[in-house]
Amino acid sequence: MLSRVADSLYWMSRYLERAEHTARLVSVNLHLTLDRTPVDSAHHWGRLLSSLRMPPPAPDSMSPGELTADATLDLSNHDAIAASIGAARENARQVREQISSEMWEQMNRLFLAVRRDVPDASWTSHTHEFLASVMEGVHLFQGITDATMTHGEGWQYIELGRYIERASATAALLDVHYRDFPGGRDQPAEVGEYVEWVALLRSCCAFEAYCRHYTADLRSIRIAEFLILNPDFPRSIRFGAGRIQASLKAIAALTGRGGRAERLAGRLLASLDYGQVDEIVGDQLPAYLEGIVRQSNQINAAVYQQYIDYPIDAALSA
Repeated sequence: MLSRVADSLYWMSRYLERAEHTARLVSVNLHLTLDRTPVDSAHHWGRLLSSLRMPPPAPDSMSPGELTADATLDLSNHDAIAASIGAARENARQVREQISSEMWEQMNRLFLAVRRDVPDASWTSHTHEFLASVMEGVHLFQGITDATMTHGEGWQYIELGRYIERASATAALLDVHYRDFPGGRDQPAEVGEYVEWVALLRSCCAFEAYCRHYTADLRSIRIAEFLILNPDFPRSIRFGAGRIQASLKAIAALTGRGGRAERLAGRLLASLDYGQVDEIVGDQLPAYLEGIVRQSNQINAAVYQQYIDYPIDAALSA
């Protein structure tokens, strides 16, 4: 596969995962705005924007509606929903011959819906419908991809991009949250914190899954264990690390060029497989989560060096 094709498939998937993640976090935070004072709401919006790698707003400078518009429609913000979906569509256009017609049609439907069905600057029920349509559109595209595309090298790059983005985004979200609410206690959540823990779980689509696993007894240490170390939940960091390694193994087998990226993914997976929650929660949890983000970035750089931006002599000798 040409390196430019691999690059476009990889980033198409990353941008779509980023758009879905942003839409979910904004939707959850908007719902919680109803129960918060303006000062408390500003603090939480700052935390949300920090987890999304966006600059925090100036104190008392923007309303929830304006913050929502910036996170969703501001094309100058490369991580906003509209910009991410636009970038995903451009990458899909460049590899139109590699993806199915159904994938291309769904990508266009999602792109046009975002550009046409934009929410007002104020916070309305239509805003929630818009965010829900983005999440559903990305989920539909991912399902169509799995159902209509050959699960070969190109599909593996799509999987790789999705789970590198997801693992990194989940780690960043947990890092920001646990700095405000340290997670070293194996005790039921206090009344004032209960809503925040529910919001964190809902931000990861994990509330129902957590309750089935642990019941509705919310404890910070259990939430950390579930979202970091659970091997079966699709949005846990451990699950994402497993998919990253599986995709890199498949790509190495198909290209005959295994190397550093696969080793880094194996190291990340091993640290999660053999990690114990009581060893990582507490004061060292932020550093642990920062390490996961750093390792994800290292895997991304190694993928580029190994499969996309490699020297020409390496390609000729392969």
